[in-house]
Amino acid sequence: MLRLPPLRHASPSTLEEAIELLGVEGAVLAAGGTDLVPNLKRRQHSATVVVSLRRVEGLHGVRVDGDGTVRIGALTTLATVADDSRVPAALRTAAGSVASPQIRNQGTAGGNLCVDTRCDWLNVPDLWRQAAEPCLKASGDTCWVAPAKQHCWAVSSTDLAPVFIALDASVTLVGRAGRRSLSVEDLYRDDGMDHVAKAPDEILVEIAVPPDPGLRSTYHKLRRRGSVDFPILGVAAAIRTDDDGICTEARIVLGAVASAPLRAHEAEEALVGQPFGPDAIAAAAEAARKLARPLANTDLTSRYRKRMVPVFVTRALDELKSDPPPRPAAGDRFPPPPPP
Repeated sequence: MLRLPPLRHASPSTLEEAIELLGVEGAVLAAGGTDLVPNLKRRQHSATVVVSLRRVEGLHGVRVDGDGTVRIGALTTLATVADDSRVPAALRTAAGSVASPQIRNQGTAGGNLCVDTRCDWLNVPDLWRQAAEPCLKASGDTCWVAPAKQHCWAVSSTDLAPVFIALDASVTLVGRAGRRSLSVEDLYRDDGMDHVAKAPDEILVEIAVPPDPGLRSTYHKLRRRGSVDFPILGVAAAIRTDDDGICTEARIVLGAVASAPLRAHEAEEALVGQPFGPDAIAAAAEAARKLARPLANTDLTSRYRKRMVPVFVTRALDELKSDPPPRPAAGDRFPPPPPP
């Protein structure tokens, strides 16, 4: 059994106190702790102090502004997001696909956005990492996924981020320097070691989804099992069409194929200005396939995951052709591979 290292636990009641505590050497932030605790047990962090946000007021719940903006507190549980009818359907689907009911009751929206990147060389007990020589993210000298390049390729494993990006959402960060707003797309860097663009003392406090009643959106997820597992591919899509069925706006975001969620701009361009039908969808799916370059550092093979990209993009866009689109299932199991 893996055990936690010796830790001090701090439970501040205000954001200001929490920000101050993050300045302590070895301090790590905890929301639901569903990702942090296993990582601590595997000694992926050299933490000595856990700063819990549970007692900080104003970070829980969903509210809707007068203009229709949906605001989700960072400590709102995934179960709450999945069950709140005021939340866009694609977000409810993504939140409901995370892990298991027990974890969704504990894990939070903000925590899922900030979930650490994952890799087969990293997410193993410390003894195993030492036996194989530590990777770049574990204070080693080499990324064993691609040894020729001094770059960490650990995979982004958040389910909510691709959907938030597709919905043009933004986050509010609070730190010593004050409060600032940042688009969810700009929150991420394609760097497995430094994948979130926020200062060490900054805390994500809220996510805002702008009103957009004409936008249709969905999320599809590939994983080995129908629950519990992290995504090995996620596809979020948001589409707007005019009265003639012409696509006027498109956002397609791929998750779990790189160290950050990937906007598939060329796939979007293949849709905009075209009748939203099979030909445009096929062109968008092919453009997304060309963009995705998953590596052999998570479950299943990189070749299989790449072959599934056009399959899942097609599924997502086909679903959005219906009016209104049905709510997708929480998780997709193994589909048959496409023809070579």
